[in-house]
Amino acid sequence: MKQDVKVKINSTKIDFLHDLRQMLQIKSVKGEPAFEAPFGKGPKEALQFAAQLGKSYGFKTEIVDNSAVSIQWGDDDTHYVGIFGHLDVVPAGSNWSVSPFDLTKREKKFFGRGILDNKGPSMACLYGMKLLKEMGMKPAKTIRLVLGSDEENESADMERYLKHMSAPDIGFTPDCKYPAVYGERGIVSYEITTPIPNDELDSFQILNPKAQSSDHVPDLIKAVLTHQEIEVTGKRSPSNAPELGVNAITLLAKKIDGIPDVSVNMRAYFHWLASLHNEHYGHNLGIEFEDHDSGKLIMTPYQLEKKSGKLILSIAIRYPVSVSENQVTQAIQTHVLPNSTIRIVRSMPGVMHKKEAVWIKQLSKVYEQVTGLDGTPVTTTGATYARKVPNIIAFGPSFPGQKGIAHKQDEYMDEQDLFTNMEIYMKSMMVLGQMEDD
Repeated sequence: MKQDVKVKINSTKIDFLHDLRQMLQIKSVKGEPAFEAPFGKGPKEALQFAAQLGKSYGFKTEIVDNSAVSIQWGDDDTHYVGIFGHLDVVPAGSNWSVSPFDLTKREKKFFGRGILDNKGPSMACLYGMKLLKEMGMKPAKTIRLVLGSDEENESADMERYLKHMSAPDIGFTPDCKYPAVYGERGIVSYEITTPIPNDELDSFQILNPKAQSSDHVPDLIKAVLTHQEIEVTGKRSPSNAPELGVNAITLLAKKIDGIPDVSVNMRAYFHWLASLHNEHYGHNLGIEFEDHDSGKLIMTPYQLEKKSGKLILSIAIRYPVSVSENQVTQAIQTHVLPNSTIRIVRSMPGVMHKKEAVWIKQLSKVYEQVTGLDGTPVTTTGATYARKVPNIIAFGPSFPGQKGIAHKQDEYMDEQDLFTNMEIYMKSMMVLGQMEDD
C-alpha cells in the first residue's frame, strides 16, 4: 500500500465530517419499542443511516434483528475480525452551550451528544474501512464492523445479534480508553434497605428524587427534615470515577448528622451514611479489595429513597477482576446497620483476556507507533460490549488522562484525537486483517 494513512485521512476530512454530522443529528436515545424498532425509532434510524453509508462505501451491509447493523468487508461470514461500536446515546440533558444533536466545532474541539460515546469513534472506524478500501488494501481475513443500538442500557442488541451471527475470532470495541483494555472489572449494584419507625421517618422528605441516577455521582439533592428545607450541591462525575465528583447524598448525610435534636434512629442512619462520604474505595463497608491488575475497588452511593417505614440507599460497585461478587456481598452484610437488608439490583461479572495474546500485542504496538505512548495493556472500571461479545477487548477512544467527558453536557472530542483515532483504527484493521489464526 503506497499511500500513507495519515495523508489519506487529511485529504478526506471534509467528507467524513459531513457524514459524521448527519449521524450526530439523529436523536438515537432509547425510546418506546415500535414495529421493527425494539429500542425505539431513534436508534433504528441510526442503524438505517449507517447501513446506507456502508452500502454507498461499497460494503456488504445487513441490519440484524433490527438491533445492530453489520458492515462487512470480505466474503467469510463465519470467521472475521470484529469491530463493535454503538450508535445509541444517552439523553442530552440540560445546560448545553451548543446544540446537543449536531456537530459543532469550537476551539479545535468537536461537540455533540455521541461525539465521544460512541458515534464519533464508530464513524471513524466505518470511514476508515472506506479509506483502506480506496487505498487498495485487501484483508486476508473478513473485517466486519457491527454497530449496535442498545449499549447505553442493557446491551440487549448484542444478545440479539449473537443469536443470528457468529462471534468474531478477534476484535475490539472503540468505546472505552487506550491502551488495549484486557480486563473489565465486575460490576454490582445493591439496594440497602434500613427500617426506620414511621413516627421518625415522617419528618423527612426528598424533594427531587428524579435527580439521582446510577450513571453519575449525584450533584444536587433537596430534602426536608422537621420542616427545615436542606439543599446540598455536590459535583457530578461518572459513577465509575467518583473521585472526580462530590457526592450530594453523603454530603446531605453529613449535614443532617450535625443537626441537633434529630431522632435516635434517624441520627444513627445518617451518621452511618455520612461515614461513606469520600469513601470511594469502600473501607467503611468492609470492601477495600484491590489487586495488581485492577487496583482498588470503587464504590459510589447514587440514590437515596424514602418508602413506607424504610430508607433505601443504592450503591454501585466496580470490583477487581480477582474478586468475586459473593465476597463483596458478604463483606457488606457485616457493615450495614442492624436489621438492614441488601438486594442485588445489577450484576455484571468481570471479563479477562490474556494480555500476552498475539492480537492484543499487535493492537498495543499500533497504539505505540501512532502515539509514541506506552502501550502496556490495562484494565477498566467501565462496561463495554466486551462483556457481551466473545473474543473482543475495548480499545480507545479516550487517551490517558481523559476522563469524565461522556454522558455530560457539552460532550466533546478534540479534533486531533478524533483523527488520531481514525489512524489507529485503520492501522489496527490492516494488522488484524492480515493475521494468521492465533
